[in-house]
Amino acid sequence: MSLSRRARAAQEAIEPVTSFFLSLRALDGQPGVVDLTFGDPHEMPLPGLVDALRANVEPRTEDWFAYKTSLAPARETVAAGLAAELGLPFGPEDIAMTQGAFGAIAVAFRLVADAGDEVVIPEPGWFYAPMLRAADVVPVRAPLAAGSFDLDVEAVARAITPRTRVVVVNSPANPTGRVYGRDRLDELATVLEAASARTGRRIWLLSDEPYRRIRFDGIGFTSPAACYPWTLVDYSYGKILLAPGQRLGYLALSPRIPVAERAELRAALVPLQMGLGWGFPDAVMQYSVPALEKVSIDVPELARRRDLMVGALGAAGYDLTVPEGTFYLWSVAPGGDAVAFAGALAERGVYVLPGTVFDRPGHFRISLTATGDMLERALPALRELAG
Repeated sequence: MSLSRRARAAQEAIEPVTSFFLSLRALDGQPGVVDLTFGDPHEMPLPGLVDALRANVEPRTEDWFAYKTSLAPARETVAAGLAAELGLPFGPEDIAMTQGAFGAIAVAFRLVADAGDEVVIPEPGWFYAPMLRAADVVPVRAPLAAGSFDLDVEAVARAITPRTRVVVVNSPANPTGRVYGRDRLDELATVLEAASARTGRRIWLLSDEPYRRIRFDGIGFTSPAACYPWTLVDYSYGKILLAPGQRLGYLALSPRIPVAERAELRAALVPLQMGLGWGFPDAVMQYSVPALEKVSIDVPELARRRDLMVGALGAAGYDLTVPEGTFYLWSVAPGGDAVAFAGALAERGVYVLPGTVFDRPGHFRISLTATGDMLERALPALRELAG
């Protein structure tokens, strides 16, 4: 075969996602279809996003569209926002601007992990495994708590071996919508500190926080960076702006990382991003960061859509996990077969994401980024198949 071992491993790891995603392309342009699969927009973009892009697309200097690494105004804006939001003294030098959270995660894995190292990832969870396989790093799954999908610190502890280099925490979590409390994160920090001492090798924590600003019911947020010094934080603007096609995010080094180690990491960021294929956001997106920090989707409206679906599906008998954040709704599939259930819904013009994408074949996910009208039109089919 012509494919490299890494390419084959990544292809196999992501196949459930790619095959389902490609199958959805047949929906493009079909009238009446209710697409509840991915966190895509179904209404016109936010005016604040359009205004920011329009204001910055007009060149002001000859080098407006020249090669850009991480621009100082963007890094300063992010550092100030993180300091205010998380209560930690991030500095501009701690920030690497990336092409969304995916770009930040790719940088993080290669920044602290070597080929053959292990990375503990949550199950259910999103795209970590194929990204790790593509980097010659080994994914090790740690299940979330049964039923509640809370962070299971004991499961993480069991997954750690002498080869463990990184543990990934995703809060608010995709697909479950759970937000992990300070007590669990403190417990995890204790486990990681002890495991690092036991193995003689520092275990890093990657805090995947793209949904950090999308939370409901006044629920607070604690970043693992506040609990464990050796933490890297990734973020995406694509969620809060509901514009995943405009790739903008960052990787942040916790200011609690010891000074010498943080200096070494800072110095490696730009060379690593260049080596990964110029992994910086486009110039216009970086110019727009100061304005985009103030732009947000309508979180109260998302909460209303959540309440609509939780109430209607709960009354129909679905076993739901009520999301505390994100814009997803996670449920047990009637009959226990998510693929069969999703297929039956598709025959009725409603498309949901089967849990096979998350290694949970008995669950499915709904995206609340659909319009209120789309959700209302989906309910008759969902009620019919409730079992």
